Amino acid sequence: MMAAEHVLVVEDQPDIRDFVALVLENEGYRVTTADNGAIALEQVARESIDVVLLDMRMPVMDGWAFATAYRERPGPHAPIVVLTAAQDAAARAAQIQADGYLGKPFQLDDLLSIVARHARG
Repeated sequence: MMAAEHVLVVEDQPDIRDFVALVLENEGYRVTTADNGAIALEQVARESIDVVLLDMRMPVMDGWAFATAYRERPGPHAPIVVLTAAQDAAARAAQIQADGYLGKPFQLDDLLSIVARHARG
């Protein structure tokens, strides 16, 4: 049996973070969560991640700083999908050369399809 794809959910709002984690776990993904970019960097240093779901506006270390620091680390690098409530999600994603984006609020089907598209499995 293949190992489940590992998704890192970086989101400072506990309700959104927990909801996304629950939905993905129910679909068979392994999920790790972080409530800011600094914690997320510690996670990627310890574990192999297949997809990063990244909120942009967070305390301590925001999505922009995380993306920069993450890409400065030796690879391989997981695709980054930006989760943002900003009006122009595409522009936010482009600022960090993200692999995809999902505007909040999002539909469950959209969340699952974007994760499936970027997961390497």
